[in-house]
Amino acid sequence: MCSFSSEQPPYVPLALALYRSSWSSKRHHQHLRLSLHKRRRAQLQEARRRRNMTVLKAEIKMRNLKLYMENQSIIEKNEKLRKQAVLLHKENQALLLQLQKKFAEQNNITTN
Repeated sequence: MCSFSSEQPPYVPLALALYRSSWSSKRHHQHLRLSLHKRRRAQLQEARRRRNMTVLKAEIKMRNLKLYMENQSIIEKNEKLRKQAVLLHKENQALLLQLQKKFAEQNNITTN
């Protein structure tokens, strides 16, 4: 009784066997080469991403520093303006007091 399998014939010529093994080896080698290529590409992309992140972080630090310096300058200007406003308020109060005294004196003179 002869049984034939659909998977592999019982007799494979040597040349065909060598061809199949070399073809399989070439496919395997090509697969490994593609896998290495993909891995290397992924590594390069990751390196680019890290480099871009480093540059971005440096830019953000510089922007934050500039904003911090600008804020400090604004705070100093606000302090100067606040002091000036206090001085102007005191001067205004003194002038108002003088004006009230003058009016009070004029009222006293006219009523007497």
